Amino acid sequence: MEFNKILETWYLNNKRDLPWRKTQNPYFIWISEIILQQTRIQQGLDYYYKFINHYPTVQDLANASEDAVLKDWQGLGYYSRARNLHFSAKYIVHQLNGVFPNNYKDLLQLKGVGDYTASAIASICYNEKAAVVDGNVYRVLARYFNIDIPINSTIGIKYFKNLAQELITNANPREYNQALMDFGSLVCKPQNPNCLECPLESSCLAKAKNTIDELPVKEKKITIKKRYFNFIVVNDGQSTLIEKRKGKGIWENLYQFPLIETPKKTLLKDLQVHPFFKTFPSNNIVCYNPKAWIHKLSHQHLYTHFWILELDQIHQPNKVKWSEIEKYAIPKLIHKFLESYQSK
Repeated sequence: MEFNKILETWYLNNKRDLPWRKTQNPYFIWISEIILQQTRIQQGLDYYYKFINHYPTVQDLANASEDAVLKDWQGLGYYSRARNLHFSAKYIVHQLNGVFPNNYKDLLQLKGVGDYTASAIASICYNEKAAVVDGNVYRVLARYFNIDIPINSTIGIKYFKNLAQELITNANPREYNQALMDFGSLVCKPQNPNCLECPLESSCLAKAKNTIDELPVKEKKITIKKRYFNFIVVNDGQSTLIEKRKGKGIWENLYQFPLIETPKKTLLKDLQVHPFFKTFPSNNIVCYNPKAWIHKLSHQHLYTHFWILELDQIHQPNKVKWSEIEKYAIPKLIHKFLESYQSK
């Protein structure tokens, strides 16, 4: 029996019961695929339900404010996904007359949609022969065919995409793509793959050559950048100050406390010379967490301190009441601080 037929048969008996598998509505599939980028299924489920309830159509999403979308996304991280989702919804409504793209090529025109997401939507919704290639697919193909080309290299990305596209030629794209991803997640797992129950075991080259634990191959990871964040938490008992992040860096358009970024861990005396304190007195400031909270992102680690600045009264126009701060879309790191600080 062919590779793809074996997988499709396995999938019929073992597929996971997931809400987006009960529809072929491209809008719902798109929502699920964007959420599941960089997110585990279990965590993404609640967000999927939230989004389809708050924004049941692409028009509803397009008409929402960016602040509302970011607030609903809060806690998922990689906020550019939410901004791209909102941008593309407006593009579909205003440029495509509300008609969702119905093929791989046109799906790629949506901001935030790459090869994998376009292939997933095109195959699941329209049964187009567009092969998906994600981490699970890389792992299954690398092991089954015993391929040691690095999956994160330019050559590897092209090689595995071509291989996946060849394999889907004689398959049912809608079922096959989902079967391959589920198989990688449930059977051909990164650690301790379940080879004893694998229907492909007898023809798996990595199994025959005892190279399963060595595959897939990745090139050396990129260097992690260290950044040092100092949030100034101004407090007059009733209110605090927040600001909206600008630029194209992390947390774009989310809200945070005033931030002073320094090249290394900073002492209070060094922090007090910052121009921020030309507006605010600095004689009543203490560090909330003397040991830095380390917030790990994919390419950078944030070494973070929160400094509490007590004032009699805040006069700045961007002050907000403590009781209302949760109405704003904030990074997970700020949310963690608020939970700790307001519980004391």
